[in-house]
Amino acid sequence: MTLYLDNAATTFPKPAGVREAMVQALEELGGSPGRAGHRLAREASAAVFSCRVKVARLLGVSDPRRIVFTKNATEGINIVLKGWLRPGDGVIISGMEHNAVVRPLRRLSLAGVQVRTVPCDPRGEIDLEALAEELSKVPRLMVLNHASNVNGALQPLASVLELCRAKGVPLLLDAAQTAGIQPLDLEAWGVGMMACSGHKALLGPPGVGILYIRPDLDVLPLMDGGTGSRSEEDAQPDFFPDRHESGTLNLPGIAGLAAGIDFITDRGVSELCRHEIELARILEGGLEEMPGITVYKPGKRGTGAVSFNVAGMNPESVAHLLDELFQIAVRPGLHCAPLAHRTLMTFPEGTVRVSPGFSNSLEEMRSFLDSLGSLLSRRGQAPR
Repeated sequence: MTLYLDNAATTFPKPAGVREAMVQALEELGGSPGRAGHRLAREASAAVFSCRVKVARLLGVSDPRRIVFTKNATEGINIVLKGWLRPGDGVIISGMEHNAVVRPLRRLSLAGVQVRTVPCDPRGEIDLEALAEELSKVPRLMVLNHASNVNGALQPLASVLELCRAKGVPLLLDAAQTAGIQPLDLEAWGVGMMACSGHKALLGPPGVGILYIRPDLDVLPLMDGGTGSRSEEDAQPDFFPDRHESGTLNLPGIAGLAAGIDFITDRGVSELCRHEIELARILEGGLEEMPGITVYKPGKRGTGAVSFNVAGMNPESVAHLLDELFQIAVRPGLHCAPLAHRTLMTFPEGTVRVSPGFSNSLEEMRSFLDSLGSLLSRRGQAPR
């Protein structure tokens, strides 16, 4: 059986309730939410609304209608960047951003959007003095990766929001790694927009994501089309969530996401966070005892993602051997975040990333360390 340690990419296995909810949606609900008045359609609509309520409660949002369902965090980020920024606008990002932010901004920069990158220190934490200087130019938007998918570095969100508020600059929070594992209180904190995926720490299936937009911010839709509402009009509805939900929703995915959130609510975000970070610290401690290994520790850890390199071996080789010899699944390379790797000084080869999740145990972390030690011994690098 494979020891799965790639939860920063997608959590696996999912809680049993996720699969059961998805099967129930396919076998019993059947109707298209918001598209008819018959019983099956009403039940489908009720299931979608129930999930909105659960998401809103988890994220600290009072009005569930502000929760928009997308297919992933990337779609939500694109909706905001392309619906909020215009030629000539300025946008600030950190030196730890994912390609989900960098690539759409690259295209927008060709149309005249001015992108400025605030540096982070070698552990991944943003330079607040440099950020304050950039914010003094009053850009139209600030984008922040809450926690890195490379090394788990958690940004000082409260300090960043304070600086943004002082200049009236809204913040788009990329919570792909933190939603479900770090407490979020979006309204109380004054977050402008938030995008996250449902298949990571929220424990749902692939193909469903979440977007939140504060009521005072008018983000244009990325797509226009059928919403099941105001069908007599040829203009896109101007109210939430319909404004950003054209086309048929992923009902089985949303049902699975609701079950994932039920699991999180039952276990508690703080407990899930404590468990994951404890596993990461065991990994870091064991890796640091092995000669020839460099661990890229964060300033403040927010998730369980741990990155390291082995002297004399490229990350792909290490990951391949762990898979082939020990049935251990980790992820090598740049993790779709070359900007973060430039900050950590691991570009262009990247790192080996080990990311435990809610279902992993202390014994499995020790098993991983023993397996890596065995691999190094075969290369004449026996651990002390």
